[in-house]
Amino acid sequence: QVQLVESGGGVVQPGGSLKLSCKASGFTIENFAMAWYRRTPGNERELIARMAFDGGDTFHADSVQGRFVISRDNARNMMFLQLNKVKPEDTAKYYCNALTDYHSSVPRFPSWGQGTQVTVSS
Repeated sequence: QVQLVESGGGVVQPGGSLKLSCKASGFTIENFAMAWYRRTPGNERELIARMAFDGGDTFHADSVQGRFVISRDNARNMMFLQLNKVKPEDTAKYYCNALTDYHSSVPRFPSWGQGTQVTVSS
């Protein structure tokens, strides 16, 4: 059974940093491109970063480029998102999933974790 567990969120001041973690079980992440998404109330879940199965290629959305960094540890079956220089507009619930294809934003698995809430506030 596929399970995705996100953690590491919290309240952070503008300009601060956080590191989010994604622990996968029920599948081996080294076989998949992986991605981070985020969603704010009333909006669709949007892909903000993705990484190829071997870590060789990455993509970060314009909104987070230069501030967030996606990484993965296939040996631990985990993925990470380092958030730096956060802004109030980064406030959202963050989710992880595998991708059907590296160049797609379509999540591989229909079931999502509970996500981890990031709130940027002074």
